[in-house]
Amino acid sequence: MGKLRILYVASEINPFLKTTEVADFVRKLPQAMQERGMEIRILVPRFGLINERKNRLHEVVRLSGINISIGDEEKPLIIKVASIPNARLQVYFIDNEDYFQRKYVFHDSNQKFYDDNDERAIFFCKGSLETVKKLGWQPDIVHCNDWMTSLIPMYLKTTYKNDPIFKDSKTVFTIYNNSFDHKFDKSLLEKVKMVDINDEMISTLQSADYQGFIKIGLQYADAVIKAGEDNTQEIDSFFQDVAKIKRHFLAIAPDSNYSDTYYNLYHELISTD
Repeated sequence: MGKLRILYVASEINPFLKTTEVADFVRKLPQAMQERGMEIRILVPRFGLINERKNRLHEVVRLSGINISIGDEEKPLIIKVASIPNARLQVYFIDNEDYFQRKYVFHDSNQKFYDDNDERAIFFCKGSLETVKKLGWQPDIVHCNDWMTSLIPMYLKTTYKNDPIFKDSKTVFTIYNNSFDHKFDKSLLEKVKMVDINDEMISTLQSADYQGFIKIGLQYADAVIKAGEDNTQEIDSFFQDVAKIKRHFLAIAPDSNYSDTYYNLYHELISTD
């Protein structure tokens, strides 16, 4: 067996941006897996808080230029890349002028949750998969972190299930305690849809809120990781239902010695039919 190929997708990564524990986790785990012989790619949004000059981001012209459909609109995808200092890891940044140029992450200067955070998540999930296709790099494992990445397992089980790049990929979805109270517009389901996706497949998203995003990730991922204990009662109840039907369901504290656990999980997943 050759090197395992692991794609990490997350909303943030140290040292480029840190607002939650996700940033530290996505910084440490990929390097730990690389040091154990795995091949790594990392994808995050290029939020406006990220200083391009300081962090030496530059556009990858050969990957840019794709348009991503969000409802009836087409949004241009721009890909940038930078290296993590003191590590042999590159990070690819998903960018778009409408969604990621503002100087805040999910809330404005008055702490109001952006109404279009759903579109930003959809663009990021679709854009990440199209970027990997452009790279021509076949991941064995796609490890999704937090609510913003939760649509990826569903897209890989539907629209991209027969794509040569992703047809053998397994997905891991890690949940963190980063909930929000906002309820999105009812048009969310139509914006989420792609080829081979009908209303029934995304029915758990009908709530158009944080719980809906988490549930869709739990529903379609091959493995589910619960990081931390402070989840809503509704999510905990859904967790229990998922645990009954999923073979790979783990609770791992982000600050635990998780390297062996994830190493073993990744290998077990690719050996599962």
